[in-house]
Amino acid sequence: MMIYKDGKVVYANSLNDLSRRQKMLANIIARRSGKEANIEDFSLTSRQPVASCSKWLSAALVMTFIDDGTLKLNDTVGKYLPVLSKAGKGKITINQCLSHTTGIKAPPLKESLTEMREVSSMEEAIEKIAALPMEGAPGKVFRYSNTGLQIAGAVIEKISGKSFETLFQQRIAKPLDMKDTDFGKTKVPLPAGGAVSTPYDYMNFLVMILNKGLYNGIRVLSANSVAQMQVNRISPDVKVAYSPAEAGDSGYGFGEWVMQSSTNENLSGTVSSPGLFGSFPWVDNKNEYCAFLMTYYIRPEGRGERYKELRSLVEESLNSKP
Repeated sequence: MMIYKDGKVVYANSLNDLSRRQKMLANIIARRSGKEANIEDFSLTSRQPVASCSKWLSAALVMTFIDDGTLKLNDTVGKYLPVLSKAGKGKITINQCLSHTTGIKAPPLKESLTEMREVSSMEEAIEKIAALPMEGAPGKVFRYSNTGLQIAGAVIEKISGKSFETLFQQRIAKPLDMKDTDFGKTKVPLPAGGAVSTPYDYMNFLVMILNKGLYNGIRVLSANSVAQMQVNRISPDVKVAYSPAEAGDSGYGFGEWVMQSSTNENLSGTVSSPGLFGSFPWVDNKNEYCAFLMTYYIRPEGRGERYKELRSLVEESLNSKP
């Protein structure tokens, strides 16, 4: 757990409550997958898959193309990916890709990621997406999925001639000193869930968001792009086809949830992008701090309430300090 406020990290602590049986199972699972189990206490530089926390990183990367003028939010994807036009999906916009409002009826998140890992190229990934059915007009249906960001990732690869990973390293990781964060060396990048990061690295990203696109004097995103990412795109006329239970009544911007307070007020200044494995990053613009909980805990039951409780505890602690 890390908390940043007033220009510095004000809290950093880690623990490991794994039982002997859990450690044994972790070692067995790791051996089966050909990897080494990570059963040591987390530290600031522990590398872990962050699942949907990746969406925030990827949306920010796409917004760098908006900032330099090579892409517009209302650009249609068929302009860059003709296979989507042939499948009747060419009028979907970059805006809709980043906000899960493409209208495409995507498969469940886990199933979608598994399918993407089996394809051999970004072109094949987009062909699979082109074959999916539509469940409504673009911009009129919200379905939290991996599909929109996969399309956006393909678009920026197409217009730049560079791989998604190269673009991420050049435009996000390097200026933010995220030396231990990447989307892997797989044949097809997974913008919606494929990142591996550390508490130290991800906190640098959050600090940039808190500071309206600035990090250590370097302009990574424009203040306008940061603001655009935090606008709730689930308007009253948008049908919610699927939203994770832990999201509650939160809205959604570009790659991030617009969260609600414990008193049910619309706290538009608080944004987050939790991951499947429990990691929970958030930026509280109202109270001017950001925080990151890195964990590895699969069970989602009651997670949304625990996130709210954690935020309340953090704010109580920060407000009690002189």
